[in-house]
Amino acid sequence: MSDSETTPFLAALSSPKAADPDARVMDEQSESTPLLSSSATRRYDGEDDDVRDETASVAAGETDAVSVKPTKDRSIPKPSLIAVIVLSLFALGIMIGAFFVPAAVEEYAKQAIVLEPTNLSLVSITTDGVRARIQANFRLDAQRVENEHVRRVGKAATWLVGSIGTEDTRINVYLPDYDNILLGSAAVPSMDVSIANGQNNAVDFVADLIPGDAEGIRTIANEWLEGRLDTVRVLGKADIQLRAGMIPLGTHSIAESLTFEGHDMPQLPAYNITRLNFKEIPVPERSTSHAERWAMGVEVTIKAFNEYPISVDIPELGFEILVPGCGTNDAPIVIASAITHRTSVKSRSEVAVDADGVVDKLPEPLTRACPNSNSSPLDLLFEKFLGNETTTVLVRGRQKPDGDTPAWLADVLSSITVPVPFPGRSFENMIRDFSLTDVHFKMPDPAAEPDDPESNPRVSGTIRVIAGLPAEMNFSLNVTNVRANADVFYKKDKLGELNLKEWQQANSTQFPATDGGEATLKIQSRIVDAPLNVTDADVMTDVIAALLFGGKGVELDINALVDVQVQTVLGGIVVKGVPAEGKIPVKPLGKNLPGLAEPKVGNIEILDTTPDSISLRALVNITNPTPYTAHIPFISIRFEKNGTTLGEAQAENLDLGLGNNTNIPVFAKWNPILGGKKDGPKVGRELISQYLSGYNTTITIRTHAGTIPSLPSLGASLSRLNFTLDAPKLSLPGKSEDDKTHFIRDATFHLWSSTAQFTLVSPLKKNMLYIEYVNATALYNHTEVIGTIEYDLPFAAPPGESKTPRLPVAWDLDSVGYDKVEEALGGRMKLDARAVVGVRLGRWRERVWYWGRGIGAAVRL
Repeated sequence: MSDSETTPFLAALSSPKAADPDARVMDEQSESTPLLSSSATRRYDGEDDDVRDETASVAAGETDAVSVKPTKDRSIPKPSLIAVIVLSLFALGIMIGAFFVPAAVEEYAKQAIVLEPTNLSLVSITTDGVRARIQANFRLDAQRVENEHVRRVGKAATWLVGSIGTEDTRINVYLPDYDNILLGSAAVPSMDVSIANGQNNAVDFVADLIPGDAEGIRTIANEWLEGRLDTVRVLGKADIQLRAGMIPLGTHSIAESLTFEGHDMPQLPAYNITRLNFKEIPVPERSTSHAERWAMGVEVTIKAFNEYPISVDIPELGFEILVPGCGTNDAPIVIASAITHRTSVKSRSEVAVDADGVVDKLPEPLTRACPNSNSSPLDLLFEKFLGNETTTVLVRGRQKPDGDTPAWLADVLSSITVPVPFPGRSFENMIRDFSLTDVHFKMPDPAAEPDDPESNPRVSGTIRVIAGLPAEMNFSLNVTNVRANADVFYKKDKLGELNLKEWQQANSTQFPATDGGEATLKIQSRIVDAPLNVTDADVMTDVIAALLFGGKGVELDINALVDVQVQTVLGGIVVKGVPAEGKIPVKPLGKNLPGLAEPKVGNIEILDTTPDSISLRALVNITNPTPYTAHIPFISIRFEKNGTTLGEAQAENLDLGLGNNTNIPVFAKWNPILGGKKDGPKVGRELISQYLSGYNTTITIRTHAGTIPSLPSLGASLSRLNFTLDAPKLSLPGKSEDDKTHFIRDATFHLWSSTAQFTLVSPLKKNMLYIEYVNATALYNHTEVIGTIEYDLPFAAPPGESKTPRLPVAWDLDSVGYDKVEEALGGRMKLDARAVVGVRLGRWRERVWYWGRGIGAAVRL
C-alpha cells in the first residue's frame, strides 16, 4: 500500500471535526467571539449587572479592550489568576488535540492496521455483477508502529473510542493512469469493528461487486496477459458514514491510492491438460431436408491448483478458440467454439475444468497461403505442434454465449483474449513398420551434368507403413496422397536424400485400438521415379559391399518430413512436415551375385578393329537373382585379369527384370593396351588362349569414374569392390550342349594323303575370321603323339560351321598313337590337339595357343 493509505474505521479519530458532534456548529462561529458575552446580564433579582468582569475579558482574549488599569496598590485576585491558568491550559490542549493528535492517530492507523483475507467466495451472479462473500481478519497491531510517541497516542485514542462502525457504503475503484476509468464498484454493508490494540475482528460480509468500464478492464487485462503491466495504480473513493456506538461521527469522503508491483500481482496458474479427445460428432441441421452433417468435437480436461483463498462456482461459459494469423499484425482466426462445464473452485485446492469444443469447418483464411510464402496459418500451427514445440492458441469469451450467462459477463469475457500455451507432441517412434517392395531402380541419364537433378538415380516401389495413432485421435482418417523429403542413413552415416516433391497417390486403412493394443493406420503408396541423391558415395559403396559379401540384408534408417493429404469430417486437409522415422530392410544380393547371374554371350558382331583392339557387339543372356528390377540408360565397366585392364564393356537402355533377361545388347572393346604396352598384350593373349581351349577362366569387372557419367564419385568409390566372375560362355551352333562349347567340332584323318581336315565353328555371325598359320600336334590319351601339322597358308573361318583345307600331317609312325589311328581306320576315335595358331580379324592380329581335348575324329584311307 502507499503511504497515503488510511482505514475508514479510524477516520473519526484523525479528524477534529469528527471528534465532536458539535464541531460543525463551532466552526460556524467566529474565532473572535468571546467565550462570555460583553452585554449586561440580568441578575436573579431582576437588576442589571453593569460591572464588567475583567477576568472574563482576559479569558476571551480581548486584552486590547481592557480600559481599566489596575492601581499600584491593587493585586490580582486569586480567582482570576486561577481562571487564566486553566483557560491557558485548555487552549493548549485544544491546540494539541486539533493538530497533533489527529496526525498521530492517522499515522498510527496506517502502520498498525493488519488485514488478512481468509476467503472470497462467489454467492451468485447477478444481472449487473456478482455477489461475493468476503471473509477476513482485521486488527490493529501497535507493534508495527515505529514511532514511540505515535504508538502511545494511537493506543490511547483507540482505547478511548473502543469500537467504530460504518453504514452501508459504496466504494468506487478507478485507474488514474488510464484516464480515471471506472474499474468497478462494491456495495459494502454496515459493520462494527473493535479498534483496540490487538483485538482481532473476524469480518464476514456479502458485497455486491459490479464491473465498471469493459474497455478499461480489457486494456489492463490484456496488458497483464502480455507481460507489459509492470505496475498498476488504483484509486478507491467512498463516502463513509462513521459512528462510535450510537453517536454519529459524520460522513467522511475517503480517497486512497494503492500501487501494485508486477511481482505482487497474481499470475496465471500452471496447468496440465489431463484429457484431450478428438472425435466426430453430428451437427444438427435447421432443415430436415439436409443430410446429417458431421463436425470435429474436442473434449478437454484441464487441471490447475488454486493457491488463493478464493472459492467460486463458475457457471457454463462460452468461448471462442483462435489461432494467430500469418503475421503479428493480422487478426487471429476463429477455428472453434467451446463451452466449459459448471466448475466449483475451492480455495487452495486443485481445480478440474471440463470443456467441450466444436470445429464446424475450417475457415478459408486458415488454409490460405500467407503472402510471400507457401505455408498457411494451419501449416504453421501443425509445424510447431508436430515438431514437439509449444504453440499458442487464443481463448476469448463469446459475445453471445448460450445459456444464462449475463450480458455484462459476456461483454467482459469477450473483451479479453488469453494466450494459452499448447504443448506440441513428439511423433518419434510413431512408425511401427516400414517396408519397400517391388523396388525398381532407374539409373540417371548419362548426358546429365553431375549437378543436374537428372543425374540422380531414381527409385520406384511400393511403400507400406504401419503407424501408431495417438490415443486422443478418435476420428476417421483417409490418407489420399503423400510426399516427403527423407534423409537415408546407413549405420548413422548419411547415404543420400530421397526427394518426393510430387504428390504420390496413397490409400490407408484404419484399425481401432484393442485391449492392450493401440490404434494403427496402415498407409500404402506406390512411388514412381523418386530421385535418390547420393551424398556420400563411400557410404553407398559400403551398403553394396554388405549386400554382396555380407550374406545378409542391411537396414537403412529413414528420417523424413512427410506432407500428407488427409480426408476428415472437416474436408481435405494438408498436413505438412509430419516427422517420420523408420527403417528400410534391404534384402541381400547374394554372396556370389556374378556367378548367379550366369552370363552367356552370343551373336557376336565385330564393329571395328585396330592392330591392338577389337570393338564388338554381342547379345548377352543374364539372370537377375535379386528381388529388384532396374533401368540403366548407360553403364560402363572395365574387365581385367590379375589387376591388368584388358578392355571395357558398355550397355545402353538396359532393362533388368526379375529372373532371366535375354538378348541384352552389350558393346565391348578388347584393348589390352589399357593394361600397359608390355603386360597388357601378354595377359590378354594368355586369357584368350585359355578361353578358346575351354579352361575355366575368370575375369574381374570393375567400375570407374565413367561407369555412371553423371555420378563419377559413385563409380570411383565402387571401384574398390572386385567382382570376379567366370568368363561368359559362348553359345555356338550345335545339337548338344557339349557341341555348343567347342570351337573344333570334328576332324577327319586321311592316311594315304597324310592330311587332316577339321570342322570349325565361329562365334561370329557376320565377320570373317582368318587363320594365318597353324603349328599343331595331335595326341592320343593326352600324351601319345600321333602326328604334327605345320601350315602357314592363311585360310578363312566364315560365320557358323566351316571346314578347313586339308592340312598336311607328319605321322609319328613309331608311336603308339599312330597304331591307334590305324586300328580306327574306317571308324572314329578321340584325340587331343595342342597348337599355336595365328589369327586375324580385320586389322587385329594375335598369336594364341590352343589345347583341345576329346575331339572326335574319323579315320579314312
